[in-house]
Amino acid sequence: MKLSKLSMIAGFIIAFALIFELAAHADEMNQSTKISFSDAVQVPGRVLPAGNYQFVMAGDSSPNIVQIFNADGTELLATVQTIPTERARETDGTSITLAQRPDGKPDALVTWFYPGRQTGHEFLYSKREETELTQDAKQTFVGEHGMMVNSGASEAGN
Repeated sequence: MKLSKLSMIAGFIIAFALIFELAAHADEMNQSTKISFSDAVQVPGRVLPAGNYQFVMAGDSSPNIVQIFNADGTELLATVQTIPTERARETDGTSITLAQRPDGKPDALVTWFYPGRQTGHEFLYSKREETELTQDAKQTFVGEHGMMVNSGASEAGN
């Protein structure tokens, strides 16, 4: 009789642990990050004015789509197609790479990595823009959620 109760209790503990693990995994898959830009930033098809934004991976059905919302997440500002990209090492904070554009053009967002991930998102631009961006100097910023990105900040590496 005591063995049966122990088996039931162990079963409930294991089931609870599995449910808890799945819930934590679902939140991580969302990859929601708040980023503040002190200057305008170009994303494919749009220039975002200086301000606060939420970057969210669109979900399991569209793993290569990033949605960009206003600061409180109530307005979708851009839906951007990406391709998976790898980096040499993970970081504890959000990591983004900007291409520094010449002639007063806003810096262009090239990659976004969620904290603790080695695989991130490379933003897809038109062929013409892509050719221009490959020639521009790149600067990588690493910060926590709510990171502030200044176009004149020093390089943090990736």
